[in-house]
Amino acid sequence: MGALMVGALGVVFGDIGTSPLYALKVAVEASNGVGGASLEPAVTGILSLITWALLLVVAVKYVMIVMRADNYGEGGVFALTALVLRHLGKGNHRGRWIATIAGTVGAALFLGDSLITPAISVLSAVEGLNVIAPELKPYIVYIAITLITALFAIERFGTGKVGAFFGPVMLVWFATLGVMGLLEILRNPYVLAALNPLAGVEFLWLHSGVSVAIIGAVVLAVTGGEALYADMGHFGRRPIQRVWLIIVMPCLLLNYFGQGALLIRDASAIDNPFYRLAPEWALVPLLLLAFLATIIASQAVISGAFSLANQAVQLGYIPRLRVRHTSAAEIGQVYVSKINILLYVGVVCLVLGFGSSDRLASAYGISVTGAMAIDTLLAAYVMIFIRGWSKAVFAPVFAFLLVIDVVFFSANLAKFLEGGWLPIGVAVVAVVVMLAWISGRNRLLAARWNGAIALDGFLKSLSEYPIHRVEGTGIFMVPHDNIAPMALLHNLKYNKVLHERIILLRVEVRDTPFVNDDERMKITHLMHNFHSAVVSYGFMEEPNIPRVLAFMRVREFHFSLMEISFFIGKEKVVAKPGSSQFLALFIMMHRMMLGATDYFKIPPGHAIEIGGHIAI
Repeated sequence: MGALMVGALGVVFGDIGTSPLYALKVAVEASNGVGGASLEPAVTGILSLITWALLLVVAVKYVMIVMRADNYGEGGVFALTALVLRHLGKGNHRGRWIATIAGTVGAALFLGDSLITPAISVLSAVEGLNVIAPELKPYIVYIAITLITALFAIERFGTGKVGAFFGPVMLVWFATLGVMGLLEILRNPYVLAALNPLAGVEFLWLHSGVSVAIIGAVVLAVTGGEALYADMGHFGRRPIQRVWLIIVMPCLLLNYFGQGALLIRDASAIDNPFYRLAPEWALVPLLLLAFLATIIASQAVISGAFSLANQAVQLGYIPRLRVRHTSAAEIGQVYVSKINILLYVGVVCLVLGFGSSDRLASAYGISVTGAMAIDTLLAAYVMIFIRGWSKAVFAPVFAFLLVIDVVFFSANLAKFLEGGWLPIGVAVVAVVVMLAWISGRNRLLAARWNGAIALDGFLKSLSEYPIHRVEGTGIFMVPHDNIAPMALLHNLKYNKVLHERIILLRVEVRDTPFVNDDERMKITHLMHNFHSAVVSYGFMEEPNIPRVLAFMRVREFHFSLMEISFFIGKEKVVAKPGSSQFLALFIMMHRMMLGATDYFKIPPGHAIEIGGHIAI
């Protein structure tokens, strides 16, 4: 348990753990100088809001409730979506589309967060140089880009080798946060009056003119809270819950209150209250520690984007991408090169375009609060309609939590013209891509079915019209069990022969994260030495055909790899006249996606691609 708790510190809490670098500063500045020369009214009210946001949104909602809505131990928006889809069944098309759209929107908003988190975290850490060496201020952006470039360059090596280093570093980071804050609180304990929730409510009531801006800034303190649920599968629910309650939440609150006590004592510290907490001799070590913490936080979010992309591929929400596992021990550690490049370009553009963490904070919050609201809706459905929690008790609870999410989201919409359009734009593009792929893929599967020959009828025809058989085993990748694959029909048409043994292999991705090995494969023996094999994977797993062949050799067939030929249907999809641009986008993605030979890791030299046209 202890090792899991330390590991969770390094992966799960990096984002929310670096929020003290900028959250309170931005929120107090958003109050627009409430209180005149003294910042005490603003600081007390904002600290109260931050405290209760952490308690209600993170501790109550995610730690106590949402983390119980797991999909065989896995969390995240796709895990929730899979649970809902499984409960709705195949017949409820309208409900399935609503759940699918909700899941894709939540995932798209997370991608927007994956762009902003590395940019704002690294920038806020590097801005500590303004306190130590003000003459370096003109070079802050370039230093940040250098660190970001190094961060994305090492992503391809994975986190396996350095993962053990992350946890202890973050443990030191949180301990430092807590000690710095506690020392300042002891100098001004009156700041603890902000623990009263009425202080925040009263402050918003008396200063309604800036309340929207303040609420939008307070959200910065809870960004990363959704990671507790998304990364649950790596460490388990209990280690994450214990780390939050024992280490993370106390240290965060101590640091926020310490910054507040400092600002009440010295309003000039508003330029950077986090670094002003530290004595002068500790500034350089603190800056280096902040560098490490923000890089760890950024790396965790980027890895989350890789994992999300991998799940989306497995669920059929986006085209096939080359996914490489970087750890033999942790299945969730994957690297997706195209996602890495897109994120890197986006993060560098953000740093260059906004130039400071204060300005970038204007773009932060919309994606996070939108994703949190979707988590609440999906979790409410799962817990009430699937897990059977009492509607009378928990419907009001989820409604209250949703109201908080909507208030936060609405407040952040006020930032739209100041940069909030960015995550919304990223989310819209991602949703359009996913929905275009899902709808186009469904039409393609329907077109294959409509023009197909039933497998039973084809096998019966072989009894009437025998075909010459040659030695060896032919394996055909098929999308359905009940139709003759187009690649087989094309091969028969042009070559006039069939292999002695034919295996029709279908890869099935279930709506569970993992599949046990004893449920991995189902083989059905058909007439004329035809065999149907269904290989099942969870949406967190990676299909691997060489392992499937080894499994077949052990269980059913005795063959040599030298006698095997894989036949892959490589269709050229064309649009029927009058088709929509939505469908044109799908066709473009279909032509650019990673081929089945590479994706399934079919042995080189054993694959034969047979093409054809199909109109949708």
